[in-house]
Amino acid sequence: MTSQPGQDSLYQEAAAAYGAALTRLARSYELDGNRREDLLQEIHLALWTSFAGFDGGCSLRTWVYRVAHNVAASHVIRDRRHRSRKLVSLDELESVPDALDPERAVTQKILLERLMALVQQLKPIDRQVMLLYLEGESGASIGEITGLSAGNVATKIHRIKKILGRRMREGATHVE
Repeated sequence: MTSQPGQDSLYQEAAAAYGAALTRLARSYELDGNRREDLLQEIHLALWTSFAGFDGGCSLRTWVYRVAHNVAASHVIRDRRHRSRKLVSLDELESVPDALDPERAVTQKILLERLMALVQQLKPIDRQVMLLYLEGESGASIGEITGLSAGNVATKIHRIKKILGRRMREGATHVE
């Protein structure tokens, strides 16, 4: 692969500015450490490759998140095909079985694991919205990255927060 002028510098700028967020994103999409590292490498490769066609039509941040979430969503879909793991919609989220032991929920690490386990049960678009929200992105920014309307983003965030909040207070790691 030959790089285009500016491709390497754009990638370096993006990696420096968003590297930690990309690592958190990979952790949110993949719990297995080895597979998480593979996903993170896929994201970085896709970013570098994508900058050959980056025309500045959107902000660097939007471009990075859009590419990263698309790679991560593709990873989930591939994983689903290979493992036949069922992902759920928001409507089905309340009836998913428990994945972790709720008695271990006494430490912050376990709380985060529980939250990520719940978030990972969401379909890729709902997961993407929630992860961007947890990263502190605005509804308008999330809409720009995902292609959803701001109203749709706000509705999804409200519904997901309500369900996740209730499940976290109840100490469960699944959504009934």
